[in-house]
Parts: sequence; structure tokens; C-alpha cells
Amino acid sequence: MAVIKLKPVTPGQRHKVKVVSEGLSKNSPLKKLSKTRKSTGGRSTATGRLTVEGKGGGHKRKLRKIDFQRNKRNIPARVERLEYDPNRTANIAVLLYADGERRYVLATKNMQVGNAIHTGAESPIKEGNCLPLANMPIGTVISCIELRPGKGGQLARTAGAYAELLAREGQYATVRLRSGEMRRILAECTAVIGVIGNSEHNLRVLGKAGASRHRGIRPNVRGVAKNPVDHPLGGGEGRTSGGRPACNKNGLIDGKKTRNRKKASSRWIVKQRDKRKK
Repeated sequence: MAVIKLKPVTPGQRHKVKVVSEGLSKNSPLKKLSKTRKSTGGRSTATGRLTVEGKGGGHKRKLRKIDFQRNKRNIPARVERLEYDPNRTANIAVLLYADGERRYVLATKNMQVGNAIHTGAESPIKEGNCLPLANMPIGTVISCIELRPGKGGQLARTAGAYAELLAREGQYATVRLRSGEMRRILAECTAVIGVIGNSEHNLRVLGKAGASRHRGIRPNVRGVAKNPVDHPLGGGEGRTSGGRPACNKNGLIDGKKTRNRKKASSRWIVKQRDKRKK
């Protein structure tokens, strides 16, 4: 994977930095595993009112059906090809099982075409394989982790994401995420061995506003530039800095914790995530 900084031939290329992924297939997505994604434009399906700002337009894209559950156990498979997915930062892989079925999964860092992939409790400790936490050695780097048995991977699914299996005690395993948070998870939950690929995704620079519009991202307007009816920081005679802490249009202060302290899953957090150093 190469990071290329373009020459300033045009204004749009002056600051553009792109990441070139090698080995990705240029074929169209599998028809049986993809469907048309309807754009909401940030509007609610119930009322039609704008509920999420900054969305709209964008290029048409198809939604790939990713197999997060990996419930096709004890059937050998191989990586048929690697593909780009416009709906996520990570690349995806097509697995061809021995019975002829194909499924999309998240591609790990060193996954290549032709690799053998296994799913099940007896799977070998090898990158790309999926097996329960109870069958992994301590210190294994994992991704796409389940929170409930059979629900499918929910943690560490973005590009370059991973977690580390720290300990195992009884029916629970302790996992440390990249944020520093340590969480207890049932040992019968499954995870994929290895780091999610395309870790250089955060190094890219779009270079121009049109590239964001192609991705369905609309411009962001400052709160102090709006009218009082649209934002708490809006209004005032002449230019103003707001006169109060930064907040969103609903008045919630930026940086304030919004997680419910009484959330049921909070009791499984052994250590909170590390605070950002200012």
C-alpha cells in the first residue's frame, strides 16, 4: 500500500494525498451480496424533516452485505478476491467456501488472494481465522469482536482497528481496545485474528471540497454565523464570538459526555478509555 502526494498541477491536486491499495479487484460487486443504498439526505423517514446536518448528494453506491457473524463453521474457504467498499474505511474480501457459497468479510492487514480461511472453535491460530475467545492464546491481536454470542462482530471494525486479549477468567475474557478501554466479554464470543487492513486510510487528504461532496458530505456552517432561531450561538449585532461555551444546535456543550451512566453494559467496562492529552 503506497501513499502518494500528487504534484500541484491543478488547485485540487495541490494538497491531495491518496492511498493506493494494491491487489484490489476492479470487478463489480457480487449481485447476490449487494443492494442499492437509498440516500436519506439526513432527513427522518417518519417526518421528512432534517435531523442530521451535513448530509446530502453524493455518488450512488451499493451496500455490500458483510458477514459479521461468521456462522459458516468448520467449512474451509479461500480468499477469492479483495475489493473496495465505499460504505466503510476498511477493504473487504470475498470468501469462496468449499460448498460453493460466497460471502463478504472484512479484510485483515496481510490477507491475500488464495489464503485459506477457517471458522470454528478448532480453527488454527492464523490471521483471518474466526474462533471463540476461549480458544485463543493470551496476547492475541484480534478484531471484529462480538459482544453477545451469535450477534456478530461489533468492536474494532474500522480500518487499522484492533484489540488485544489480555486475560481470561472463568467464562469471561478481558480485552483492551485501542482507546485504552478494558472490557470484559463472554469467552464464547468470537473474534477475528489480526488487524483490520487499510490502516493508511487516515493519511489521505481529499484536496478539494468536491471530493467531500462526492462522498455525500455537505458544508458545515459555524453556529455564530446562523440566526438565533437556528442555533444558540447565532444572532447579535455585528460579529460575535458567541459569548458562551461552544455547543451544537440543541444546546449540548461540545466535549460533554453523553453516555448514560446507568447503561447496562457499563458494568462490563473494567477500565475507562484514556483521556486525551491537551
